[in-house]
Amino acid sequence: MTNIKLTAFVLTLAVAMTVCGCKKDKEPVNEQPIDTVVRDTVPEEPADNIYQFKVLNGEGDSVSLAEYRGKVLLVVNTATQCGYTPQYTDLQRIYEKYQDSGFVILDFPCNQFGSQAPGTYDDIHDFCTSRYGITFPQFAKIDVNGANASPLYVWLKSKIPGDIRWNFTKFLIDRNGEVKRRFEPANSMAMVENAIAKEL
Repeated sequence: MTNIKLTAFVLTLAVAMTVCGCKKDKEPVNEQPIDTVVRDTVPEEPADNIYQFKVLNGEGDSVSLAEYRGKVLLVVNTATQCGYTPQYTDLQRIYEKYQDSGFVILDFPCNQFGSQAPGTYDDIHDFCTSRYGITFPQFAKIDVNGANASPLYVWLKSKIPGDIRWNFTKFLIDRNGEVKRRFEPANSMAMVENAIAKEL
């Protein structure tokens, strides 16, 4: 009989605590999800030129490619442990030769091909500056193929169709922001330089 009374007392006490608000509050619910980082910005309208895209630099800041309006651009996906990595030497030489004429190289590290661009942006940038002395803009690591491909690269490939086959594929952009040429990694750097000089 005592046990029954004790049980009834405990149940009554629990109900009373719930009603008076003595029960421990639930954890607050975050109604607004945390924003995720958008690596590239997709233009609201189909892009007519490269200036409608935004990409992230190595610090994670958004950069509008409109900053390069009126310049001849060479967009290249790169890797630090590739057989073509020594092309950085020619790329830097060409950049130094033509930058005063309005030429810029846009470097996008990519780890999709043989995992040949491992490490963080800082690791990659330190390697490129110390080994090859690059001074042209280098951006955050991206994908160039597949479901997570950078919108910039989706657009580039729509202009000259075909997936990127390897590191150091290059797209030449004229002063109006339009794609003029595509170079495969094995194309000679002399060919690339001649095409750049013609656009300048």
